[in-house]
Amino acid sequence: MNTVVDRSAPPSQLLLALEVRGIWELQAFFASYPLLRRAPRGDGHPVLVLPGLSASDISTRPLRTYLKAQGYAVHGWKLGPNRGPRPGVEAAMDARLAELAERYDRKVSLIGWSLGGVFAREIARRAPDLVRQVITLGSPFANEPKASNAWRLYEILSERQVDDWPDMMKLPPPVPSTAIYSRTDGIVSWWGCREQDADRTQNIEVEGSHCGLGHNPAVLYAIADRLALGEGEWSPFDRSGLRGMVYPDPDRADDSATLFRPRWPAA
Repeated sequence: MNTVVDRSAPPSQLLLALEVRGIWELQAFFASYPLLRRAPRGDGHPVLVLPGLSASDISTRPLRTYLKAQGYAVHGWKLGPNRGPRPGVEAAMDARLAELAERYDRKVSLIGWSLGGVFAREIARRAPDLVRQVITLGSPFANEPKASNAWRLYEILSERQVDDWPDMMKLPPPVPSTAIYSRTDGIVSWWGCREQDADRTQNIEVEGSHCGLGHNPAVLYAIADRLALGEGEWSPFDRSGLRGMVYPDPDRADDSATLFRPRWPAA
């Protein structure tokens, strides 16, 4: 049965309540860690991870620990809780990127969770020569301003209006970009978390919560797969075979059952 999705509306209250799944996804991360270690290994290039709204580097520790074990030079943003685009934050992120690129003498991959992904795309837009690729996790860069259950929190923390973001942020950054998202996201509307079609962009869909994206096993495997691409290389994520059971077709027709069926990534 098909349903029409209102792209300007936030996720349902039921999906918001189901964000408790993030706890189960963390348990699945620990249970599946031995299998995740079999994902493609890294080449040692630097990776900068940006947290979501109101979150700090503590929230991205499982992800950073895993990527470090996979062979990357992984770093947090070191700016405390993410309170939005406050004065000085953008300059501090640009400086952090430049410092890492100079330290390792290599381009930096950027991973941003939710609002952190919005920041990552804009950092790459300002300094594309320093960025290897961008990976976003449930980042509402193309959403309508209030298609989120967190827009009031954003306005409180940032002291800005939620609708004052420029339209250009919806355009893909000038570097390879992968958007990972879930149709059962209870915080932001999944429609606005999808990258536009371009030569070096891709959408990867997983099943799970917004709050669990940073430690969802399916997400971490996909991140490891993308980061393993050589600098200057690009190929689409392969979801053929058994992977199709974990990674749904992101271009399939809308299905109301998708919003509620309790299917989980393989642990």
